[in-house]
Amino acid sequence: MTVSPQLTERLRKPHWSLARTWLLQPGIPDGAAVYDAAVTGSADAVVLDIEDGLPASQKSDGRAAVAEWLGGGSAWVRINAVGTPEWSADLDALTDVPGLSGVMLAKAESPDDVASTAARLPSGTPVVALVESALGLESVSDIARTRGCSRIAFGVGDFRRDTGMSADPTVLAYARARLVIASRAAGLPAPIDGPTLRDQTRHLARETAVAKAAGMTGRLCLVLDHAETINSLLSPSPLEIDEARGTLARLDAPTGPYDGSVGPTRARAEAVLDLAEKLGLV
Repeated sequence: MTVSPQLTERLRKPHWSLARTWLLQPGIPDGAAVYDAAVTGSADAVVLDIEDGLPASQKSDGRAAVAEWLGGGSAWVRINAVGTPEWSADLDALTDVPGLSGVMLAKAESPDDVASTAARLPSGTPVVALVESALGLESVSDIARTRGCSRIAFGVGDFRRDTGMSADPTVLAYARARLVIASRAAGLPAPIDGPTLRDQTRHLARETAVAKAAGMTGRLCLVLDHAETINSLLSPSPLEIDEARGTLARLDAPTGPYDGSVGPTRARAEAVLDLAEKLGLV
């Protein structure tokens, strides 16, 4: 894929540590045109999916198509779980491609899963560990601290299948909190929540609000049309930016006793403005 300097400027995305929308684009065979369309869309990060995005019969051809496209294009790739034959084949195909932005590791369940994956990749390649099971959740603090782990993502569908939990946000609040706390304790960016399903678009705003309230700053995405809504809702709003500025002004010129703790209040306001600046909103 050849991109003009003008288009490159228009399509400039946030760094992956700030990426809000992670589009899972199936790595279909002969999919170059589809991959091109995905990376020119509004998703912050595009993940060519050669794991659950493909039936078993297409994995080999899809892997080859993705590797070939990454010779000129740039994207992340979701690879198969450690311990599967596909995992090793995926890494063999991706080791020397110049356009690999990073790897999303499916079904991460131990620090060794991340470490062994990172060891097979070029030095410095970021790895997002996708936690999709009870065992993965129980190990998430160790996973987050593993050298090579760059961010954590929540595979909600597989996690619910493994645990029998419903999609009720109250039921899943513990799991989301574990991912957020583990990420913070390990010094990682906040985690990436699971996606809104294609036939559940009516719930997109509500589910994104749940992710934001839980402390998550990104979401997986199955539909490119969802990206703009997710990006907007996971960014500081004009009202939040104005309120943060007002808060700092009051703290810098107090007119009387302040109701609350100054340190955390200032830090929250500064964090809003810092994120807004990094996203180009101010």
